[in-house]
Amino acid sequence: MSKEMISALNTLEEEKGIKKEVVIEALEAALVSAYKRNYGQAQNVDVEFDDKKGDIHVYAVKEVVDEVLDDQQQVSLSDALSINKAYELGDHIKFEVTPKNFGRIAAQTAKQVILQRVREAEREIIYNKYSEYENEIVTGEVARRDNRFVYVDLGGVEAVMSKQDQIPTERYEPHDHIKVYVTKVENSGKGAQVFVSRSTPDLLKRLFEQEVPEIFDGTVEIVSVAREAGDRAKVAVRSTDPDIDAVGTCVGPRGQRVQTIVNELNGENMDIVEWEDDAAKYISNALNPAEVVDVLFDEENERTCMVIVPDYQLSLAIGKRGQNARLAAKLTGYKIDIKSETDAKDLMEEPEEDDVTESDSESEDNQ
Repeated sequence: MSKEMISALNTLEEEKGIKKEVVIEALEAALVSAYKRNYGQAQNVDVEFDDKKGDIHVYAVKEVVDEVLDDQQQVSLSDALSINKAYELGDHIKFEVTPKNFGRIAAQTAKQVILQRVREAEREIIYNKYSEYENEIVTGEVARRDNRFVYVDLGGVEAVMSKQDQIPTERYEPHDHIKVYVTKVENSGKGAQVFVSRSTPDLLKRLFEQEVPEIFDGTVEIVSVAREAGDRAKVAVRSTDPDIDAVGTCVGPRGQRVQTIVNELNGENMDIVEWEDDAAKYISNALNPAEVVDVLFDEENERTCMVIVPDYQLSLAIGKRGQNARLAAKLTGYKIDIKSETDAKDLMEEPEEDDVTESDSESEDNQ
């Protein structure tokens, strides 16, 4: 076993990067447990591994005392002095007690320890590698799917994509190559676990960074993203350079840049709007493609507003199943109540009519 053991330790260090000292320390601890388990020995056991020859030695460690009460754990001072005149009370002496058949147990234990350390090292390598990709886009291959997850092979680790992280309009088949956003990497007892998503707004941000150099270098900034994955998204952008048109830059020549992103997301519609310091202008932009007449803010709640649109634009402003209004609200962070000009006019006139009615009633009472 000795030569094989030394060779295995050297291979582990060279190929897996697992330090020989780390494995030996774990091996010695495991051998102590194995010895106690197989031979019912007391707690005072020490195991040493010779990393030059590969030999294993088991020792009973005994304390030097005046009077021996437990010969399993103690040795008399007179016996200690017969071994070495330098021993004193309280010293600990090692007596070799290596069983003849301990080599078989040692070999089995060594195999288990090495396999365990290899698994731990591989998990650590995977974790370190993919933790660097957290909050980034990677390309993977769909390996399989079940009722809960889609499993994506990232080359060395199988990531999981839950139902809520999948785009509802997409169907993932084995061997499909897809871009995913790494949302979280965990180093659990089962090994490195990587969680990915295609529905998160952060995926959209990273796709724009890849397609638009001005976003990557900071000339154009993505301020906010609102997304209903697979259907429609709104992206608010602003430019740090007054000579750069943020929206035009993101759309690209003949719409090529944004179209590349739309294609990657299998036809997800994209509204790119300009972010404004002026909240009213920003909200108007967010409701694109609808035309906005006015934005009135609630005095009691500054994050609530009423948006007035032409009568013929009401359906467009609200959107199919309320989607346009819902995305605009998510994008801006405002609660938006959309009214047609006619409805808004009627709403504003109602208090006046009430006042008139009250005045008439008072006049009749006075008469």
